[in-house]
Amino acid sequence: MSNFVAPEVKKFVAWDYVVFAGLFLVCASIGVFFAVKERKKKTSKEFLVGGRQMTCGPIAFSLTSSFMSAVTVLGTPSEVYRYGASFVLFFLSYALVIIFTAELFLPVFYRSGITSTYEYLELRFNKIVRLAATLIYILQTILYTGIVVYAPSLALNQVTGFDLWGSVIATGIVCTFYCTLGGLKAVVWTDAFQMIVMVVGFTTVLIRGTTLNGGSTKVWEVAYEGSRLNIFDFDVDPLRRHTFWTIVIGGTFTWLGLYGVNQSTIQRCISCKSEKHAKLALYLNLLGLWTVLVCAVFCGLVMYSHYKSCDPWTAEFISAPDQLMPYFVMDIFSSMPGVPGLFVACAFSGTLSTVAASINALATVTFEDLVKKGFPNLSEKMSTWISKGLCVLYGVLCTSMAAAASLLGGVVQASLSIHGMCGGPMLGLFTLGIVFPCANWKGAMGGLLAGITVAFWAGTGAFVYPAPPTKSIPLQLSTLNCTLANSTKALMTTAAPTAALDRPLLADTWYSLSYLYFSAIGCLGCVITGLLISFITGPNKGEDIPPVLIQPVCNLFCFWSNRLKALLWCGVQHDSQEVDLEKNLPKVIANQTGTDNTFKNSIDKENKCQFPGYNPKEKSYTNMSRESRL
Repeated sequence: MSNFVAPEVKKFVAWDYVVFAGLFLVCASIGVFFAVKERKKKTSKEFLVGGRQMTCGPIAFSLTSSFMSAVTVLGTPSEVYRYGASFVLFFLSYALVIIFTAELFLPVFYRSGITSTYEYLELRFNKIVRLAATLIYILQTILYTGIVVYAPSLALNQVTGFDLWGSVIATGIVCTFYCTLGGLKAVVWTDAFQMIVMVVGFTTVLIRGTTLNGGSTKVWEVAYEGSRLNIFDFDVDPLRRHTFWTIVIGGTFTWLGLYGVNQSTIQRCISCKSEKHAKLALYLNLLGLWTVLVCAVFCGLVMYSHYKSCDPWTAEFISAPDQLMPYFVMDIFSSMPGVPGLFVACAFSGTLSTVAASINALATVTFEDLVKKGFPNLSEKMSTWISKGLCVLYGVLCTSMAAAASLLGGVVQASLSIHGMCGGPMLGLFTLGIVFPCANWKGAMGGLLAGITVAFWAGTGAFVYPAPPTKSIPLQLSTLNCTLANSTKALMTTAAPTAALDRPLLADTWYSLSYLYFSAIGCLGCVITGLLISFITGPNKGEDIPPVLIQPVCNLFCFWSNRLKALLWCGVQHDSQEVDLEKNLPKVIANQTGTDNTFKNSIDKENKCQFPGYNPKEKSYTNMSRESRL
C-alpha cells in the first residue's frame, strides 16, 4: 500500500471517446474506400502487394508507423525517464539498419520477383528451409502481435479508465476489417494517416508539458541536474544494459532482424513500382524513425522535469513504468477535454499499424508458402477469397493471443524478447543465403537451429536470473514533494535490488548479457555454424547459383580490382547477370524442385514477367509487366 496521497487525475470523458472513436472510424473508412474503388480488378497479387505499383511516399509513412508501435509511444518516454536519454543513440542504429536493408537485402528480394521473403529461401536452398523459417515467423508474429495489442490496452486501462477488453476487441476488429476489405493498399494508406496522428499526439504533449515546466531551457537544466543527459557511455562491458556499444551494435542487429528480412517490411518495399522507389521509401522512412525517436526521448525528459520531486511510480500512484506516459498525459491535460483522447489515439495508432502490418504479412506468407504449395491451380478469384479469409483468421488469432497475454503476468516481458531472439537467427539465415555463395541447405538448417538455441538459451536465462542491479539499475528518482499519507519519510530511491538466492555460475555472465545482444548472438551463431556445416558437407558451387540470389558485398571493398572481385565472387557469374539472369534462375529451380513441374512452371511464369523490367543503364528494376496486366 502506498504511503503517499495520490493527486486526483481525471479519467476519460465524452470528448475523449469521440476523438478516439474518430481514429477507428477513419481507419475503417479507408478499408471501405479501397474495397469499393478496386473491387473489379482485385487479384491476389493486387490484394497482397498492391499490384506492385505503390510509390515511395505512403510506403515510407507506412514503414515508420508499423514499427513505431504503442510499445514505443508508451515505453520509450518511460525508458528515458528512468534511465536517461542514452536511448537517443538508436538514431545511429536506425541509420545502419536502413543502409544495410536498402543496399544488401532489398535488391535481392526485389529482383527475385518474390511475394513472400521465404520464397527466396527455397530458390536459394530448398523447401525444407523455407517451411522451417515460415513456421517460425508465423508463431513469433502471432505471439508478438497479441502482446502489442494487450500491453498498451492494460497501461491505458489502469490510468485513463479506458475499458481494457473493449480496446483489445475494437483493435482486433478494426484492423481485421480494413485489412480484409482493402488489402495492402488500405494498410499502407491507413498507416500513413496513423503516422500523422502519432506525430501530432507527441507534439501536443511536448508543447503542453514544456510550457507547464518553464520552457525548454528549464527542462534541459533539470534533466542535466538529474543525470538524464549522460548519453555517451563507452564502456565495452557487454553486460551493461545500455552503453554506446550495446545500443549501436546490439541495436543494429536487433532492428535488422526485425527490419531487413522481416516480411512486413519487405512486402511493402516490393510493392513499390521500381527498385529506386523502394530504396527511397526506406531512406524517407529513416527520417520518420528519427522524428518519432526524438519526440519520444524529449517526452521522457519533459516528464522527468515534471515529476522530479514526486515520482508517481515510486510513490505507487501507478503500478508499472509503462503507465507513466498515460498518467502524465491525464495529469497535464486534465482541464482540456478531448486532448487525452488524442494521445490515446496516438498510442493506438502505433498499435493499429503494427497489428495491421502483421495480419497482412501473415496472410501473405501463409498463402504464398503454404496454400499455393498445396493447391497450385487455384483461380484468381478463389485466391483472393482465401487471402481475405486468412486475414480474418489471423485477426482472430492475434486478438485471442492478447487475451492469453493477460494470463502470462511477468512472462509478458519475456514474450516481447522472443521477437528479438527469433529475429537474430532469421537474419543469420538470410545473410548465409545472400552473402555466402558457399552455404548449402544443410548449413542453413543447422545454422538456423543453432542460432535459435543459443539466442533462446541466453534470453531464457536472463528472464529466470535477471542481471545484477549494478548492470541495469535506474537513475535516482525522488518523492520528496509527494503528499504523505502518514508520518512516513519521503524517499530518494533507485529501486532497491532484490536479494539473489541460488544463482548458477552463468547467472552473472552469460545470462546477464544485455538484451540487445540476443539478436546478435543468434545471427552470428547461425552464420558461423552454417558455414562450418556447409564446408564439412560440401559447399555449393558458385556457378550453380544465379547471380540474382547473391549480393556481391566484396565489390564495396575491392572496387579497384576486377580480378580480385571475380575471385571473391566464388564462381557466381555477376559479370554476366544481365545476359544469363532469365536462363539461369529457372535452371537452378528445376534442379532443386526435381519433378515438381507445377512449382517450376509458376516460377518460370513469374520470372518472364519480372526480368523484362530490368534497366541495365539505371541498374534498377521496374514492374512494367505487372502494370500492363492490371
